[in-house]
Amino acid sequence: MPGSLQDTIEGKRSRWISKPLSANKTSEFPVVAIGASAGGLDACRKLLDALPAVNGMAFIIVQHLDPSHDSMMVDLLAGHTSMPVLLATDGMAIESERVYVIPPGVYLSADDKGALRISKPQARHGARLPFDFLLNSLAQEYGSRAVCVVLSGTGADGSLGLKSVKAKGGLVIAQDIREADYDGMPRSAVATGAVDLVLRAAKIAEALVARERGQVFVPEAPKSPALKSVEDLLPDIIAVLRTMTVHDFTLYKHGTLERRVERRMALAGVKTAAEYFDLLRQDANERHQLSRDLLINVTGFFRDAAVFEFLAKSVIPDLVRDHPADRPLRIWVAGCSSGEETYSLAMLFREQIDASKREIKLQIFATDVDPDAVASARDGLYPDSIEADVSRERLARFFSKEDHSYRISADLRSNVVFTVHDVLADPPFARLDFVSCRNLLIYLLPEAQAKVISIIHFALREGGLLLVGDAETVGVADGRFAAISKPQRIYRRIGGARPGDFALSSNAADGSRLRARPGPASAPSRQIELAELCRRMVLDAYGPAAVLINRKLECLYFQGPVDRYLKVVSGRPVNDLISMTREGLRTKLRSAVQRALSENARVVTSGGRTSGVAGAASFSIVVIPAPRDREDLLLVCFVEEPESQVGRSGSMAPADVPRVVELERELEATKTELQSALRNLEISSEEQMAINEEALSVNEEYQSTNEELLASKEELQSLNEELTALNSQLQETLERQRTTSDDLQNVPAATLVQASDIQ
Repeated sequence: MPGSLQDTIEGKRSRWISKPLSANKTSEFPVVAIGASAGGLDACRKLLDALPAVNGMAFIIVQHLDPSHDSMMVDLLAGHTSMPVLLATDGMAIESERVYVIPPGVYLSADDKGALRISKPQARHGARLPFDFLLNSLAQEYGSRAVCVVLSGTGADGSLGLKSVKAKGGLVIAQDIREADYDGMPRSAVATGAVDLVLRAAKIAEALVARERGQVFVPEAPKSPALKSVEDLLPDIIAVLRTMTVHDFTLYKHGTLERRVERRMALAGVKTAAEYFDLLRQDANERHQLSRDLLINVTGFFRDAAVFEFLAKSVIPDLVRDHPADRPLRIWVAGCSSGEETYSLAMLFREQIDASKREIKLQIFATDVDPDAVASARDGLYPDSIEADVSRERLARFFSKEDHSYRISADLRSNVVFTVHDVLADPPFARLDFVSCRNLLIYLLPEAQAKVISIIHFALREGGLLLVGDAETVGVADGRFAAISKPQRIYRRIGGARPGDFALSSNAADGSRLRARPGPASAPSRQIELAELCRRMVLDAYGPAAVLINRKLECLYFQGPVDRYLKVVSGRPVNDLISMTREGLRTKLRSAVQRALSENARVVTSGGRTSGVAGAASFSIVVIPAPRDREDLLLVCFVEEPESQVGRSGSMAPADVPRVVELERELEATKTELQSALRNLEISSEEQMAINEEALSVNEEYQSTNEELLASKEELQSLNEELTALNSQLQETLERQRTTSDDLQNVPAATLVQASDIQ
C-alpha cells in the first residue's frame, strides 16, 4: 500500500478512536449490509475511506453484478481500507473488521451459525433482489445487531428487506439522494418510512461507529427551531395537500401529522417550516412523498396472532355455518395497506368454508386511500420472511414460490377485489357480513372516528360483525354495537339506522375545519333541534324512497326504503343505478332518466309494480333535475300510489278487452326481445372483460420483461464502473512504468557523459 494512503488511514484512525473498543465476540458484533447498484462503487469507496481500521463491525457488500463476468470489486475496494476485503464463499465465517463482497450471479445469506451461505437464484422472473434476500436473513439471525445501508443505485432492491431489519430493532440508513449518482434505491428506501438516517457516505461511517460505541449520533440539520412553526403552519400544509393532491388529512390527528412533517423536513434537508411550506407549493414530487408518509402503512400476515386465533375458533365457524347459501359472504377490509391482513382473513374464511363443505361464495372488498399500497396488494408478492408468520401448510396451499418470494395463489386472489377508496369521503359498500377496520381510527380525530363508525354501521347487515384494532373501540355508539369480545375488539351490529346517522353529503374536506382546533362545539338552539326533529319525522313517515345520482348514473345518496326497488348485485361492487335496479324496472327507469337529462325537466313515469312483505304495490318513478354548482344531479323518487286509485283505473268496458289482450301480447313480445338484447349485451360485456384480463396478463409479462432489462442494465452499469476504475489504475501503472523506463534510459547516458569527461 502506498505510504501516503497508509498515512491517511492512520490519521483517520487516530481521529476516530477516542476510547478503546472492546474485543468483539462472534455473537456480539454488528453486521452491516451495504446494498448498491449503478454508481455504488464510488459510494462504497467513500464509505470505506471514512471508516477507521478498528471498528468492531463486519461488512457485507451486495452490488448488482453481471452474472456472466467475473467481478473486480475486491481489488478495487482493497485500496480504500486496511480491513481484509474478501470474496464471499459458501460457509465462510462472518468475522468483525472484515469486508465481504458478493460474487456475481448468486444470492447471499447468513445462517444461524454465523456463516455466509450462497444460493443460486431460481429462473429469472422480473428483477433479481439479492439485497432484500440478504437483509431478511440478517434480520432473522442477528436481530437488532443487523444494520442496513442503502447506497446509490436504480430500482428498489432493499426496500422490502429493510422493513424486516427495522422490525427487529436494527438501524436503517440511506445515502443522501443529492450525493448519490443514481437515486432510485435510496429514494425507494426513504419512501418506505422505515429509514432512520439519510446521510452522505462519509457521515454514514460516523453514524455506524457512533452506534457501535454506544454514542448518540446527531445529524447536522437541527430540528428544534422548526417544531413550533410546523404546528402553526400545519393547517396551511393540509390545505396545500387537499387542493393540490387527491388526499385530505383534515380529520387526522395533528400530533401524528406534525411528527411526519418534521421527518420529511429532515429528509429534504430543510431547516424551517416556512421553507418547507414553500417547497411543498413548488415541488409536486415532495407533495407526493409527504402524502405517502402521512398515509402510514404498517401491516403483516396474522398480525396480533391472538385476534386471528379467536376469529378462527370462535367467530368465523359460526358466521359460515349460519350464512345463507344463496347469497355471497361479503367482507370489507378498510385500510388494507399492502394486503397482508386482507389475505390473512381470506385464508381463514376459505379454510372454514372448505371445512364446512358448503358452497358459499366469498367476496372480500379491500380498500385503501394510498394507490401505491393498493397496487402492491393487487400484485400479491411478498418476501420469504413471511415464513415466520405464515404456517407451512398455508404457504403450500395459498402461495406459490417465486425466486426468494411468495406470491398469492390465483384461487385465493380471485376472492378479493382491491380498490382505492377514502372511507371518509367515498360511498361505502352495503349489505356486508364482516368489516375489518384495524388501526385506522387511532389516526383520526374523535369526530372522524364517530363518522367512520356510523358509516360501518350503515354498511353492515343486521347482526354483521366489526373488528377494530387493539387500541381502538366503537366508543359511545348509542346501542348500535354489542361487544362479542372486548379484549379482541370484536363487535356485532344491533339496532336499525337512524335518520341523520349517516350522510355521504357531508364533506370531510370542509375548508372551515382547517384552522379549527379541537374544542367543545356550540350547542344548537331549541328551534333548530325542533325543526330537525320535524323534518326527520315527516321524511320517515311520508317521504318516498329516493336516490340522488349524477349524469353518469352513479348513486350519490340514498333516502328511505330504497331496498324495495334496488338491490346489491353479486360480483364486483358497482355504484351504477341501472345495474342495481330490480328486474322489470330498468327499462322504465332508464327512459325516465334519459328524458329528464335531455329535457332538463321533471319527468313522471307511472305503472310500476313491486312486491313486498305487505303485498304488491304500485308506484311511479319521478325524476327531478337538481343542478348544484357546476354539477348536474338528478333526484330519482319512487312514489307509491294509493290502492284506491289503482282500483278505479282497473275497470274497463267489455269491448276494450280484446284490444287490451292484444296490447299485452305485444308488450310481452317486446319484453322478450328486450331481455334477449340485454342478455346479448351482457355476454358481450363479459367477453370484453375476458379480453381486458388477457391484455392485463400480457401487460404483466411485458412489465416483468422490462424489469429484467432494467436489472441487466444495472449489472452492465456496475461492470462498466469496475472497468473504468480498473482502466484508471492501469493508466496510473503505465505512467509509472514510463517514468521508470525514462529514468533507466537516462542512467547509461549519464554514465557515458561522465566517462567522456574523464578521458
